Amino acid sequence: MGQGEAGGRVHRVAIAGASGYTGVELLRFLLRHPHAEVVALTAETHANQSIETVFPSLTNFLDLTCRPLDVANLAAEAEFVFLALPHKTSVAVGAELVSRGVRVLDLSADFRLKDPAAYVAWYGFDHQAPELLREAAYGLPEIHRDAIATARLVAVPGCYPTSTILGLAPLLSARRIDPETIVVDSISGVSGAGRKPELSTHFSEANENLKAYGVATHRHTPEIEQELSLLAGQPVTVTFTPHLAPLTRGILTTITARQSGRQTTADLLALYRDFYQGRPFVRILPEGRLPETKHVLHANLCDIGLVSDPRTGRVVVVSAIDNLVKGASGQAVQCFNLMAGLPEDAALWIPGLFP
Repeated sequence: MGQGEAGGRVHRVAIAGASGYTGVELLRFLLRHPHAEVVALTAETHANQSIETVFPSLTNFLDLTCRPLDVANLAAEAEFVFLALPHKTSVAVGAELVSRGVRVLDLSADFRLKDPAAYVAWYGFDHQAPELLREAAYGLPEIHRDAIATARLVAVPGCYPTSTILGLAPLLSARRIDPETIVVDSISGVSGAGRKPELSTHFSEANENLKAYGVATHRHTPEIEQELSLLAGQPVTVTFTPHLAPLTRGILTTITARQSGRQTTADLLALYRDFYQGRPFVRILPEGRLPETKHVLHANLCDIGLVSDPRTGRVVVVSAIDNLVKGASGQAVQCFNLMAGLPEDAALWIPGLFP
């Protein structure tokens, strides 16, 4: 076993489903990680191709060939496996890896929901490992740090839920808003749809266009409500509307809710700073500034700003993340750091790329 920069252990990691956007983002962080060695990659559609053929940006950075998925081989080679597989595929793979003693970080939705019935209602399949739903840690480090650190299986959150939950957690925990009045509007870049070509993300369809989609039916809704209910200590139902914008990456989420009492913007910002103290990847912006996606792109950051509106008695919270980083792969590496007993910001502490 090798040694990292500070004499720490180097952990053997693998990525299943390495040929997608989340796969290449995982590699971008793991290749510079002082305590991780990427030992195996799988990709069904690019099996037996070198990773630099799949992603020319990785030329001279990694000499590995993508292989067909073989769970037994992965378990024999790696201590940690990142699953960047499609929904419904990760259930069996994750369950078998855990049974073989591997610690798993799943970037699909297959272990995020605690209620097995929710998978029938929202994803259209019967979950085959309900016992792992109870065990899996929800991989939002700012809320579930201790559970992640000891978990065998971490369900890395979706991108929309990350921006929404982080935006609302301080208000719900402190009972500063009426949970029945929450309205969430999110705007995402097209990379959130993945690398597989689709008509809706074709350049001619998405460019110079802005549209709402999945209205009242988006699959991230139960995930958002599950976590907000835990924070509020009561069932929470939200109105959530996602939008597709002609951007490659980034999510901007605007949340409104009726306040419980009258608090100034300064009061609420102080609440947020206290709540996220010691959480390095959440930046609370000063009064008068609101987040922009341009300031967090390619970084594992969530920027949050807010305005208390005395005219309506509501609060408006705005959050911004990179959907592929804090909304997926960067957050997964953040969870890996906690699971491996490493500094939370290992390989991740970089600013966004600007402009």
